Amino acid sequence: MDKLIPVVVIKELSDTDRILSALKKSGIMCAEITFRTACAAEAIAYACEKYPDMNIGAGTVINAAQCEQALKAGAKFIVSPGLSVPVANICKEKNIPYYPGCVTPTEIMQALELGITIVKFFPANVYGGLKALKALSGPFPQVKFIPTGGVNRDNLDEFLSWDKIYAVGGSFMVEEALKNAD
Repeated sequence: MDKLIPVVVIKELSDTDRILSALKKSGIMCAEITFRTACAAEAIAYACEKYPDMNIGAGTVINAAQCEQALKAGAKFIVSPGLSVPVANICKEKNIPYYPGCVTPTEIMQALELGITIVKFFPANVYGGLKALKALSGPFPQVKFIPTGGVNRDNLDEFLSWDKIYAVGGSFMVEEALKNAD
């Protein structure tokens, strides 16, 4: 898995090439295309077809129907802002990585009961950032985290230097890639 997971919002299908080619040019070979827009599933299908060398996943997946749509479109991983048991079950059945948002011990325990050991920590800046993650790793040493929300260029290296960080997510990567591509 890539250490950088750009959170990509595609409002128009025609934006897909511009965004994904900018990410590739920046050396980022992963994209979490969010289910916040009407063309999300179509954008995922297009991205999987046109950028087969990239790790394309679906983000902001909040229910089983969206999960099924994303997987049908070819998503290679699923990310949620919270933990959905139906989404976890679908991903487990289809052997697809699922990264649910978990910020409390109770949510992390529920993820562990579902066999999930890598969780999204969102919004990281609101829930205490790296300090909170280090505290949570005490009772949950088997868990790795994907902090998203409030992660930026200023604190990226600090997050990535800790061994319990599986990857870091954020929209800032897309903004930077597009700026550098212009």
